[in-house]
Amino acid sequence: MEDYKEEIDKIKNKLDKANNLKVRSETKLENLEDEREKLLKEIKDEGIEPEELEEEINNLESELQELIQEAKDLLPEDKILEGRLN
Repeated sequence: MEDYKEEIDKIKNKLDKANNLKVRSETKLENLEDEREKLLKEIKDEGIEPEELEEEINNLESELQELIQEAKDLLPEDKILEGRLN
C-alpha cells in the first residue's frame, strides 16, 4: 500500500510542476503577444505597414549606403590628408 502512496505522490508532484510550467508558459506567451502588438502599433505609427517592413528596411539600407558613398566622395583623397600632394 505504501508503494502506491509514493507513486501517487510522485505523480502529484509531477502534475504540480507541469501545471506551474503551463502557467509560466502562458504568462510568457501573453507578454510576448502584448509586446508584439506594441511593436506593430509603433511600426504603424511610423506610417509603415508591417507587411512592408522588410521592404522599408531594404530601402533605408540602400539610402544609407548611398549617403555613406556620397560622404566619402566629398572627402579629399588620403594623400592630400596626409600632406602628400604628389
